[in-house]
Amino acid sequence: MGYGSKEVGPNRYREEIGRYFEDFEVGDVYEHRPGRTISEADNTWFTLLTMNTHPVHFDANYAAKSEFGQLLVNSALTLSIVAGMSVSDTSQKAIANLGWNDIKLTAPVFVGDTIYAESEVLDKRESKSRPTQGIVSIKTIGKKADGTVFMTYDRTMLIPKRGHGVDDLME
Repeated sequence: MGYGSKEVGPNRYREEIGRYFEDFEVGDVYEHRPGRTISEADNTWFTLLTMNTHPVHFDANYAAKSEFGQLLVNSALTLSIVAGMSVSDTSQKAIANLGWNDIKLTAPVFVGDTIYAESEVLDKRESKSRPTQGIVSIKTIGKKADGTVFMTYDRTMLIPKRGHGVDDLME
């Protein structure tokens, strides 16, 4: 699951991305690809766009004198990229994110690092109030190319059952 296509007419196909509730199985792990190499521009623009004024993210002279000795990638940027990497496998068809829990930043990320992500399905259950939907919980891990885990978090999402997603209405 995840990627595919469905026939929408004679010799005509529409790309499908994402999973329905039925496609998730507790214990499954999705390795999200491609990875992403963080550039100085990514870090500077995101930091300034979000009005973060800490110079360790965009002042190389300041950062060189910090305990890191170099520019530190804004952790909100790494969270955004890791979450984005997981969308096609976990929440492309989601109706809503229901919560983000236990976000942990376990190692620094620097300009030039390449990061990857993976998600494990922790739990799934049918919604009690929405019979055409279910609730899926995942644990996502961000890793550097060398295998260093720099981030973990849990996320819970409301996912439609097959035949009840927005994609199913687009004919």
